[in-house]
Amino acid sequence: MRLEQAEREKARAIATELARIARSGKVLPGTITQRQMRCGKAGCACHADPPRLHGPYWQWTRKLARKTVGKYLNGAQAADYQDWIENDRRLRELVTALEAIGISHLEAEQRRS
Repeated sequence: MRLEQAEREKARAIATELARIARSGKVLPGTITQRQMRCGKAGCACHADPPRLHGPYWQWTRKLARKTVGKYLNGAQAADYQDWIENDRRLRELVTALEAIGISHLEAEQRRS
């Protein structure tokens, strides 16, 4: 059960990109969102009409043991870590593509038998 030449080349390209991301070590799950908030002070401008909200604040959130956990970041951290999150998403895309090659190969083998 060998892969076709095109599948091998695609798998090699995927492996190369996976290795590049892994060598960087810059992978972070979750999302970074920018938030603007109201405070608890009754006379604050954030309660006016129209409100002038506090912020922006950047928050990184992810799932941990089926619960959402978060951490506030400063602006520089948010910019830096956004690339790490994009690496995580790319890793997931690459693994999905690699799985598709395996599924395709399995289905082709089953048709032959």
